[in-house]
Amino acid sequence: MGDALIGAIDQGTSSSRFLVFAAKNAELITFHQIPIHKKTPKEDWVEFDPEELLHTVVECMEKTMYHLQEMGYDPANVKSVGISNQRETTIVWDKYTGKPLYNAIVWCDNRTVSTVDALLAKVPGKDINCLKGYCGLPVAPYFSAVKLSWLLQNVPEVRKAVDEERCLFGTVDTWLLWNLTGGRNGGLHLTDVTNASRTALMNIETLEWDPYLLRFFGVPKSILPEIRSSSEIYGYITLSHRLKGVPISSMLGDQQAALLGQMCVKRGQAKCTYGTGCFLLCNSGNKPIFSDKGLITTIGYQLGKTKRPVYAIEGSVAVAGSSIRWLEKNMGIIKSEHEIESLAASVADSGGVYFVPAFSGLYAPHWRTDARGTICGLTHYSTSAHIARATLEAVCYQTRDVLLAINSDFGQEPTSLQVDGGMAANNLLLQIQADILGIPVVRPAMCETSALGAAMAAGLAEGINVWQLDLENSASLVTETFQPSILEEDRARRYNKWHEAIKRSLGWVPSIDTPVSKPGQ
Repeated sequence: MGDALIGAIDQGTSSSRFLVFAAKNAELITFHQIPIHKKTPKEDWVEFDPEELLHTVVECMEKTMYHLQEMGYDPANVKSVGISNQRETTIVWDKYTGKPLYNAIVWCDNRTVSTVDALLAKVPGKDINCLKGYCGLPVAPYFSAVKLSWLLQNVPEVRKAVDEERCLFGTVDTWLLWNLTGGRNGGLHLTDVTNASRTALMNIETLEWDPYLLRFFGVPKSILPEIRSSSEIYGYITLSHRLKGVPISSMLGDQQAALLGQMCVKRGQAKCTYGTGCFLLCNSGNKPIFSDKGLITTIGYQLGKTKRPVYAIEGSVAVAGSSIRWLEKNMGIIKSEHEIESLAASVADSGGVYFVPAFSGLYAPHWRTDARGTICGLTHYSTSAHIARATLEAVCYQTRDVLLAINSDFGQEPTSLQVDGGMAANNLLLQIQADILGIPVVRPAMCETSALGAAMAAGLAEGINVWQLDLENSASLVTETFQPSILEEDRARRYNKWHEAIKRSLGWVPSIDTPVSKPGQ
């Protein structure tokens, strides 16, 4: 028979992947990855072809299983599959044809600024936090409900499909599950609590679609998926040849999956994922914390139908790895993303250059849709290397903004920060991060924590029960630590300059007049 294996779909903003882990020790056995193509038809618009997302996932599944068999493993040992997915990205499709009614509107898309303005026009004081008590989220272009509202108002085909009761809505997890379990021939229209908590339509305490939120955004309940826990057998794969009949037994938004993959299962434990964006989540236990420092309240995970949900507070930064791609694709400063570390390391510091990469506004803790990308402090001395280093520093300053806000909400300071994601392979980035935070930064030896978290939840599901690692014991994790190496005086001076740069990025486009706040104040 051999030891049990668990598969994990990891559908992200830059690629689709399928990975296979050993259930007894979390070892990554093999994987396959395919990049996906972003569409930007207009300024501030970001889209994907939903069918490309699906097809790349299925191809990754097939090729990974082929590799697995070539390595001598029995494919029958894959006992279940979990899903980790990019969050908030919004898809609508025809339940009879299975075809998308529009391209997927991606989480970082910013076309809905005017939709947000129109929604807030009916709110006293135009308070972006008016719904926090219901869903834990501000009214912002980031979340699915606003994107769905835009689709209903601006795409006649979507409105028509709703009126004819043939429209289905889902985030990426729902779209994949529906197709993998049969599509128009009985596919399951489900989501989990972590993804539902990113729509701004689920009540953060009842874990159900909230009638008030549905009315606020003008969304009919009939198009929404059923909400389930993050770890249970939802159904069985029909679309993949090599995995046909294997149960799908977990779904989590990628950042929540990484929280689990980093074994942040105790209240106060936090992780930061550096990917296309940057996402810092802190486990807040079995009761939600409602931040007054610009953070959002979300579901961390719910490991079973009868289990209590675990909440988290989160600071989301829109631009991290995508700023490096901008240096490569738009500016030609580097020829590939891998060059950023050596170029930035060729200078001792940024030479007084500060880069605020607010390409689609600022997310947590500022929530300013009127901000735009700004580079400050350029002189005749400045070079491409200084801009490269300022780009890495921008990721780290934004992380400190969020961490200070989390500290304020929790009333305690962390002694270290656990990190993961594609950018976490950059040693210089993590050293700069330790310097800017003033605490050690800890990187696991295996950084694929989103996929690992999905595999954990899938292997722990009732009816699967093959995951053997103790979630409470993270002592066996192999890690590398980066220690702070600058003086507090230097750290404070540089961080104050960063906030001067933030001020200069504001007010570039018409928007709601909201104040900028410095975290922790």
